[in-house]
Order: sequence, then structure tokens, then C-alpha cells
Amino acid sequence: MKAILLGILASVFFAVTFVLNRSMELSGGSWLWSSSLRFFFMVPFLFVIVWLRGNLKQLFQEMRTNPLPWFIWSFTGFVLFYGPITFAASYGPGWLVAGTWQLTIIAGVLLGPFFYKVVNGKRVREKIPARGLLISMVIFAGVLFIQTQQGSGISLPMILYGIIPVAIASFAYPLGNRKMMEVCGGRVDTFQRVLGMTLATIPVWLLVAARGYMTVGAPSQEQVLQTFIVAISSGVIATTLFFIATDMVRNSQEKLAVVEATQSTQVLFVLIGEIMLLSTPMPNGMGMLGLFIIIIGMLLHSFFSKKRVKPNQLAA
Repeated sequence: MKAILLGILASVFFAVTFVLNRSMELSGGSWLWSSSLRFFFMVPFLFVIVWLRGNLKQLFQEMRTNPLPWFIWSFTGFVLFYGPITFAASYGPGWLVAGTWQLTIIAGVLLGPFFYKVVNGKRVREKIPARGLLISMVIFAGVLFIQTQQGSGISLPMILYGIIPVAIASFAYPLGNRKMMEVCGGRVDTFQRVLGMTLATIPVWLLVAARGYMTVGAPSQEQVLQTFIVAISSGVIATTLFFIATDMVRNSQEKLAVVEATQSTQVLFVLIGEIMLLSTPMPNGMGMLGLFIIIIGMLLHSFFSKKRVKPNQLAA
């Protein structure tokens, strides 16, 4: 239950990403700067946190031990996640990007077979939990109901450039996160892992920033400020909270899927943010029904997850 609450809290801070990315695009900012600046701003904050905790040396040793896996799965979890998210903001409103992002609810369940567990000394491939998939589909149906409010305005370019990239990101983020937990094997804490993944992808973000400078010039002061807010809210606070939540249940692919399903609440917070800041209209009857279905789905996930977890598993 604690992991689920942390996941929901993380989604509050993650919602800032969708609202401000859309705001930056509406004001003429490039997604190339929106994506790269976020990770540049994250480094000093995470570096200081890990340094104060006395864990920098351990992190660098761990990264030197497995440099290729660190790069591959950091690239998957961060670059293939955030690059498409910011790119999509150029072609669709925040509600569309946030709504499509909820595919991660289903992705979290479907990724099970990519991992193994040890049973009686043998490696056994994980299975797709039927009940978890069913509940996740219920939550996603609620998201679709919310989308019907603006669905009539979706165009072909919006589908190609605003939906497909986010669909890719929705699978890349949980895959990269889970694979990095597998690579680390509990040897580093959450702050170390977030810093390590950020540092591993900095060369890629430098290339993205260089491309941005060559095509649109330097970012505006407004974009720098808004990206800084996104970096702190989503990059540092939300990512850390979410990774802590997934670390708590890292030994169960089914519980991981439950925690990842908490991100469905992002669409609620994005709607609130866009209504307040970007004058987006309130949800209609179908939209309100969708919000109700999402809440019911999360309650079901929470109930069955708590029912399955034994007291001695809570510290896992």
C-alpha cells in the first residue's frame, strides 16, 4: 500500500511535465531544449544528494563494472522515454500526451515475460498476470473515456507525431527502470540509480542540445525557467519517489505493474493543471465517468495487491 501511495504522489509531480511541456511549445520553445535541459539541471541536485550521503564512490564503481548495461538501459528508460514525450508536445495538447502515456499501465503488465524469477533453484520466465491485466484494462478504459471529450479534434499528424512517440515511451520507461533494477541487484539506492542513469545519458543529451542550438538557437529565458521547474518537480522529486516505490516491490513483476498503474492518476492532475493554467475546459459527462473508472480501478489494484502481500514481504 505504501508503494502505491508513493506512486500516486510521484504522479502529481510528473503531471508538471505534461502541462509545462505543452506551455513551452505553445510559446515557441523547442522540444530539443525542453528534453535536454531537464537532465542537465538534474545532475547537480542529484550529485549533491548522493555526495552528502557518501555514496558517490560506490556508484562510480558500480557503473564501471557494467558500463554497457548502464548505458543501454539508461538510454531506454530516460532517452526513449523523455525524448518522445517532449517531441509529442509539439503536436498534441497535454491531455492527449498524458492520456496516451497511460499505455504504461498495460505495458507494465505485458513486460513480465521479459524477466525471470528463481523457483526451486531454477530460472523461470515470469507470466502475464491475468487479474492485473484485467484491472489495468479497466483503468485504461477510464482514460479513454476522458479522451472522448477532445477526441473529435484528433488529426492524422496528431496520431503520427503526438500518439505513436508516446506509445513508444510508455513501454521504454518501465522496461528501462526494471532492467536497471536487475542490473544493480540492490547494490545501489534509488538516488544513486537516478544519478547514474542521468550521467549515463548526458552524452546523448549533449547531442540533442547541440542539434537544438543549430536549428533554433539558444533557448529563451522562459523556457529555461520552465524546464528548471520540470527538472526539479518531475526529474528529481517524481522520478525518485517513483523509483523508491518500484524498488520496494522489485521482487514481484505483478506488484511492479500495480505501482506502475498508479501513473494513471497523472491524467487527473494534468487536467487540473491545464484547466488552471491553460484554460482547458472542464471534463464533460463522459470525462467525469472516466475519472470515476480510474479511481475504481486504482482501488481494485490496491485491494488485491494488499490481499496478496504477506507481512514479511512488505520490506522487499
